[in-house]
Amino acid sequence: MGQVLAVISGKGGTGKTSVCAGVAGCLCMEGARVLCIDADLGLRNLDISLGMASEAGLTFLDVMRGGYTLDRAPRAAGLPGLQLLTAPVSVKADEIDRGAFEALIHDAKERYDWVLIDAPAGVGAGFELAVRFADELVVVCLADPASQRDAARAAELALSRRDVPAKLVVNRVSPKLFQKMNATIDDIMDGVGLPLLGIVPDDADVTLAAVEGKPLCQYTFHGAGLACLHIAQRLQGKRVKLMKIRRTLAGM
Repeated sequence: MGQVLAVISGKGGTGKTSVCAGVAGCLCMEGARVLCIDADLGLRNLDISLGMASEAGLTFLDVMRGGYTLDRAPRAAGLPGLQLLTAPVSVKADEIDRGAFEALIHDAKERYDWVLIDAPAGVGAGFELAVRFADELVVVCLADPASQRDAARAAELALSRRDVPAKLVVNRVSPKLFQKMNATIDDIMDGVGLPLLGIVPDDADVTLAAVEGKPLCQYTFHGAGLACLHIAQRLQGKRVKLMKIRRTLAGM
């Protein structure tokens, strides 16, 4: 039975989707069967971060309605174990049948090792749909106090609806920022109130990989790419040492 991982944040702009795509690709490269579901109805872009903009077309609603099976979900080029169901653009989250979505998730858990749901930013109906059937939550935030507060609120709301393990990923970390803030990762963990899953450095390769239409794991295994690999390994129960903040730009 696979694990369902909901990747959430507070407000937008944290790089949540890039983290979701990066970790998904690394799980696949580790040998796992992975299904990504974009739950950001109307504003989908997980396909771009996965390098699947030209292949993505099948939505999770298409499968829920019985027109297609999960086997028809597009596969990432070079990563045949990674498939994507994108978000429909013509319906609202509160119009999605929860029972049918639960059936989709149950079917996916039977077929895949990991099901990663990229939740929309904020805490609306799409957020609740994404966390409703999760086995684990990954909360993505930036280092600044506003992002920490938003992440803490999102985690609190998610855990009030689904009592499952939740862990924190701090994204776009730079030593210079931490020096100016006079802050540490421990301070951010305390601010959000969650244990740490990983730290992802600020890395231009995330954008460059998307521009070239490649998953991050096929573009680089330095910086953010290596950080996502370490997160994927920790999710699988492997012991991977966290790097020092001063070394994040050289690779996590």
